[in-house]
Amino acid sequence: MNTLIVVTGPTGVGKTGAAIAVARRLGCEIVNADSRQVYRGISIGTAAPTAAEQALVRHHLVACRNLDEDYSASQFEADVLALLPQLWAPGGVAVLCGGSMMYVDAVCHGIDPLPDIDPALRRAVLDQLHEQGLASVLADLQRLDPAYYAEVDRSNPRRVVHAVEICRQAGVPYSTLRTGRRRERPFRIVKVALEVERDVLYDRINRRVDAMMSAGLLAEARHVYPLRHLNALNTVGYKELFAYFDGLTSLDEAVRLIKRNTRHYAKKQLTWLAREPQLVRCHPDEVWPVVERALTHSGAAL
Repeated sequence: MNTLIVVTGPTGVGKTGAAIAVARRLGCEIVNADSRQVYRGISIGTAAPTAAEQALVRHHLVACRNLDEDYSASQFEADVLALLPQLWAPGGVAVLCGGSMMYVDAVCHGIDPLPDIDPALRRAVLDQLHEQGLASVLADLQRLDPAYYAEVDRSNPRRVVHAVEICRQAGVPYSTLRTGRRRERPFRIVKVALEVERDVLYDRINRRVDAMMSAGLLAEARHVYPLRHLNALNTVGYKELFAYFDGLTSLDEAVRLIKRNTRHYAKKQLTWLAREPQLVRCHPDEVWPVVERALTHSGAAL
């Protein structure tokens, strides 16, 4: 049976290096599962695989969309399922690498079909967010879908905006469209979550932000600053530097906030991963022996 090896974990833990190590051992290719690495022009701030890393192993769905293109977990699911048969042809194995948990779950378990959002509606909700603030969008969500309002992370504008968009587009509460039903896949899935001690992870994140700044993150953010209204740039690293460009904070404070907000994001990823019982957990340095054992146990050819 064809096999998909999923390498996931919190931001900064070392997923790219681990996935490359596994893919080189198996002679296969890697599919990106980071929702921001799909966009062109923001490779530094999203820690996308470098040209040198992509020369070692071919990566798919990296820098494949323009910043003004809408992209979703459901589109990602369709793209990956269409791509996998081509990647399996040589040896029946491929690697999926990333920490966007909704994207990973979409491929592994399927995602509920949701309506496409009309671009005018999307602009209207984003304008509401920017002009009236998150509290205004939250008030709409509470009115349109009290059930989802009760469970959503109300500090996450992306989730709140998405839910309001769905409610308005579908004409029914978003929560009524979320069945949670897991779909069976016609391929074997080996899912590995990388983990290190929390203080080690946070130190890695802090040092990686410093490395990003040295690599040119400030110039990259300034280049895309005119497009700051786009959803693709509503992400850690760019939002804080945009505030600096707007004169709302100092550069030192912006960098401090990037580090803090990235640590907060990593904590949310860890909470999500804690709910997944089928994960094999390991240190990044131990990923190949763990994958090898999992494949042997599952009967996959090495």
